[in-house]
Amino acid sequence: MATQTKRPRVAGPVDGGDPDPVVGFLNWCRRVGLELSPKVSERAGGRRTRGGARAALTSPPPAQVAVSRQGTVAGYGMVARESVQAGELLFVVPRAALLSQHTCSIGGLLERERGALQSLSGWVPLLLALLHELQAPASRWRPYFALWPELGRLEHPMFWPEEERRCLLQGTGVPEAVEKDLANIRSEYHSIVLPFMEAHPDLFSLRVRSLELYHQLVALVMAYSFQEPLEEEEDEKEPNSPVMVPAADILNHLANHNANLEYSANCLRMVATQPIPKGHEIFNTYGQMANWQLIHMYGFVEPYPDNTDDTADIQMVTVREAALQGTKTEAERLLAYERWDFLCKLEMVGEEGAFVIGREEVLTEEELITTLKVLCMPAEEFRELKDQDGGGDNKREEGSLTITNIPKLKASWRQLLRNSVLLTLQTYATDLKTDQDLLSNKEVYAQLSWREQQALQVRYGQKMILHQLLELTSW
Repeated sequence: MATQTKRPRVAGPVDGGDPDPVVGFLNWCRRVGLELSPKVSERAGGRRTRGGARAALTSPPPAQVAVSRQGTVAGYGMVARESVQAGELLFVVPRAALLSQHTCSIGGLLERERGALQSLSGWVPLLLALLHELQAPASRWRPYFALWPELGRLEHPMFWPEEERRCLLQGTGVPEAVEKDLANIRSEYHSIVLPFMEAHPDLFSLRVRSLELYHQLVALVMAYSFQEPLEEEEDEKEPNSPVMVPAADILNHLANHNANLEYSANCLRMVATQPIPKGHEIFNTYGQMANWQLIHMYGFVEPYPDNTDDTADIQMVTVREAALQGTKTEAERLLAYERWDFLCKLEMVGEEGAFVIGREEVLTEEELITTLKVLCMPAEEFRELKDQDGGGDNKREEGSLTITNIPKLKASWRQLLRNSVLLTLQTYATDLKTDQDLLSNKEVYAQLSWREQQALQVRYGQKMILHQLLELTSW
């Protein structure tokens, strides 16, 4: 493992195991009952998230998959050795093989100390489990660790130099998200994690008492863990704690994925959601993720225009700024602030909130329409609405706010939205044409660093959505 001055590594044979980490991992899978390519399969359905859906039993031939670095988009992945049909079961992971705060060798201690380990992230127990298991020579998960990426080479923006992160990702929302993460990680480590490890020196050696290592494990959990979704009747409960799912975390992500993870009482199943030709990679979905979320949480993006889930944010305070710019007198300015305070009371806006615009629809439809309506309505109408405490007729005559419906909005609404988009575009360090020129010149693009390429894809996808809004709000 590592000290503060040396990057941690997780690789190689353990206890005389096979020097090939894939062979060692596959042997471990057989020992723990993790079944690759079983004969019974299930048909997947439901939401495109890391959650499960109800399945219908079928009986096609078993899938043939291979864990490999060859033919995959990034690192290890799974490639179909033979054609796979939709609904075919790719592998089954028994719950006993999951690595969590409950299944680790110090699960009893973590459960007893649960109250002291509560944190904003809710990840501390799992992270402590990983810190312990990584340094334990007899850990049952060591062959699984051998397939992990080298922790010192994770490409999340939290590991980029701050100047590079701000330069390449200015305007995307990523630098601000990373700064919050880093502050929370430091606070969590020094106030909860380090005191716990120091209180149990027999369980945590000095070499794992490292803020650097903790940063890396947070990024690993962010990118490789899974959270089982709550049932519909459990929506009011706290989210389930993250767990590490061997085999499932080998699969890479695509918006147009071909496999999905399903949850049942005794196991987790990865099921093909569409036919997968021989030799093609098997892709899971990490959820409906915009490119800024992918690079922030997972350290990669999908090149434009492949990510159909991409979005652009318009900060709520930017719409307020646009509304204030349209005022001519102090009375109008004060009224604009009064309207904003009213929207805050309705919980439609907030100082750190954002309106999320997708490629085909506005994901924060209710919030955006209500905000445009309140900020643009005549003063007398606003007074009446405020006197009713927001309980008046909120029926929207404009219909659903899909992208194609934006031109149908009232002229004043379109103007405010347009001004907000223009202010948002000013937050980027480059304009759309500059990014377009980089992307269209293959030789120039190839000379960019990997980080420059990834950041360019994030910026360009967002700007394309924003410029589409400009076109739709033009006169």
